[in-house]
Formats: sequence, structure tokens, C-alpha cells
Amino acid sequence: MSQQNFEHPRASDGANLPRIASNNPGAGIRYDLFLDCVHCGLCSAACPTYTELGDENDGPRGRIYLMRLITDGQLDVQERVRKHLQLCLDCRACETACPSGVHYGRLIEPFRLAMEESDTSLEKRYDWFRELILFRIFPYAGRMRLLTAPVRMLQRLGIYGLVERLGLLRLIPGRLGHMATLLPPLSQGGPKLPSFLPAIGRRRARVAFFVGCVADAMFRHTHWATLRVLQQNGCDVIVPDGQGCCGAIHYHSGSSAGARRMADANVAAFDLDGIDAVLVNHGGCGAMLKEYGLHWHDSLRPRREAFAAKVRDVHEFLDELGLVPPGGRIETVATYHDACHLAHAQKVVQAPRRLLARIPGLVLRELPETEICCGSAGTYNINQPEMAQRLARRKIDNITATGARIVLAANAGCLLQIGRELRRHRHPALLLHPMDLLDLSYRGQTPEGLGGV
Repeated sequence: MSQQNFEHPRASDGANLPRIASNNPGAGIRYDLFLDCVHCGLCSAACPTYTELGDENDGPRGRIYLMRLITDGQLDVQERVRKHLQLCLDCRACETACPSGVHYGRLIEPFRLAMEESDTSLEKRYDWFRELILFRIFPYAGRMRLLTAPVRMLQRLGIYGLVERLGLLRLIPGRLGHMATLLPPLSQGGPKLPSFLPAIGRRRARVAFFVGCVADAMFRHTHWATLRVLQQNGCDVIVPDGQGCCGAIHYHSGSSAGARRMADANVAAFDLDGIDAVLVNHGGCGAMLKEYGLHWHDSLRPRREAFAAKVRDVHEFLDELGLVPPGGRIETVATYHDACHLAHAQKVVQAPRRLLARIPGLVLRELPETEICCGSAGTYNINQPEMAQRLARRKIDNITATGARIVLAANAGCLLQIGRELRRHRHPALLLHPMDLLDLSYRGQTPEGLGGV
């Protein structure tokens, strides 16, 4: 075989490493990242799929071993192996648990991406749901609003809720049916976000706000709440035109080129000069934005790295800035679910809790197994519904154990997934984003539907 058909993996220690065929899924991955794993197994207890199934192949170290065997040419990408790798939620809880600092996300994400892009099967080539729904509708907030307009009408008439309670949505076949059950009670969410909002009081910071796609289509009210909270904390807020989806939907569904186009459009939309940070209020988007500099090695990489360096989750930014204490009392018990890509990918854990602790009257109870994924994981709950449902039931049981009247989560996928389970179980708890609750406290209002404790 000719020399150009091989790539030489890089290693920080200069070790003598194997030559890898360029069509191997592991060809684009630094080989020393595999070697960081010492197979101690401390990650296993943190892994949702291993916790549920007890299969070593469905745990982090087992998957790393499988990927390394394939990279070394000792194992083919068989269907059974592919299923073990696809069953991973990419929640990255193993990274939090790992004492060796293994960058699991930098292994599983490009490896699965390469597998997807090399899959030439008819099923993959003519996957209408992936090509139409995931790539041409989900990443565009306007199209999402058009798609869900009939749902809004049925909800206003009271028909949709009845259909959902009777379980009739489950009669819709396949992934379309799984997607339909996720739709929350849709509100108008307010008007389009303005291009600029001034700080209230003394200006302490000047920030740009990332809007996203599903977050804007489903949770624009949370965007408005976030902007108001930022204003109350002395922030001038810019909302740039030309921005769009962060690219995570494409990247995690096997389209690196599509994700890169969206990333570059976002980088071009934000003028980094004169702003302190690019703020994002949903964990999945934030993790993707912060890793723009890692995914593509081309001439635009320095610009992506500069952009990523400015990205901050809104909770960590406000925590570092120093929150202006809200004054409105909210006398109830709440619990906070750690969104995986906020806690494990971005390592933002205590900041949301510290912000919520400033709300007068609020009692915040820790959620058992908060580090375990709720089963959303982007589009995982659509593509792997059985495992997603098992994890969702586990999450609801833990929520119920807290006795909380309010459940808080800082990611669109988590809000959709947990919201569906709360509705299915007729659970009385309200589901909110932390920014929603902070905004209500600043405005002296009580969450609608909370009632007495």
C-alpha cells in the first residue's frame, strides 16, 4: 500500500506508534489520547449505560478499548461494535470521574463522526429523518416555529394536551413519534430579541448573547429572562445578526462539513472587539462553542480559537462578575439537575447553585444522581429511545425523592426530556431554567402555577 494511505498519529512523548490507514475511523485522532486511559474502571460507576446494563463494552474504558483495537487494525467496525459505540450518550460524566484526565469526548466524538461519514449503506444515504428533520429543520429556529405552529393551535384549543394524556402520540411511528412526544407546552416566547439592550444602573460589562436554534424556537421566553437578568446585573447586551445553530446537531449526527459551516458563520457574526464575553444559556450549545478550536484544523482555526476563548456560560459569568442580589421572595423547594455538557464538558457545577442560593426564600435540595444523564443527549432520545426512556424514569424517581416543587435545568434537551417525563407521570413540579427563576425574583413575581408549598 502506498505511503499516502497512512497517517502518523501524534504523541506528546514521541513514542513509537503504529501507522494508521487514512480510512480508519481513528486516523484523525491523536493516538496518545488513547494511551491516557489506564483502564482503572473508576469511570464505570459514572457512566449511564454501564450503570444500566453492566456490560463492559457499554462503559467508557470498554469503548476506548474497542476504538483502540479498531485504530490498531485488530478489529473491524462490525455492527455489534458500532452499536456499543452508538449507545454512548457522550455525556462525558466519565471525564469528571477520571483521575487520569482522559479526554473521552475527543475520542468518541471524532471516532463516531468518522464512522458516520464513511457509512455508505443505503439506509444511511437515504435517511430522510436525518437529512430533512435534523439537518434542514432543527438547526433553524424559523423553520422550527413553522413546523410547530399547528401544535400551538391544538394546544390553545386544548386538543393536544388530551391527545398527549391519552398516549395517542405514541401511535406516530419511529423517530418522528419520539420527537412529537418531546414538544413542550409552546408559548409565543415574546418578540424577536433586540440587537441591543442597555445595562440597568452602572455598566459593569459589555457582552454578546448567543441565541441558537432549538433554544430560540422552544425557549425564547428563557432568552428574554436571561437578557433581563443580565441587564439587572449591569450588562450591556448585544445580540448579533447572522448567528445561528452552534453546529452540534450536524457534528453529532455525522456531518462535519455542515457543522463547520455553521461554526464559521457564528464566528463571523460576532465582533469580539469591545466585548467581555460571548454568553450562552444552554449547556449543549456552550460546550460546542467552547470547542470550536478543537474540531477542524484549517486556516480558520485561529479565528475559531479566539471565538471559543470568549465563550462563557451565563451562570459562570454572573458568578464571577458577582450577582446583584434579587429581592423577590420565592418560598418553595427546588432541585437542580446538572446538564451533562454544562457540568462534565464545561465543568460548570457550583456557579448555578450559588446564583440560585441568592433567591430569598428558596430552598435548594440536591438531586440524587444529579451527575447521571437524563437521557436527552442531543438527539439521543430520538435515536436510542429505549435507553433514553430508562434514564428518564431514573431521573424522575430521583426528582420525586427530593419533594421539590420546582425542577431546574440549564439545557434545552434536558428541559424537553424531563418535561416529557413530568407530564407522563402527572408530576406536579414546575420545570424552569435557572434564569427564568432569577428573573422572576428580580421582578418580584411567583412562578405561575406554583401555588402554596
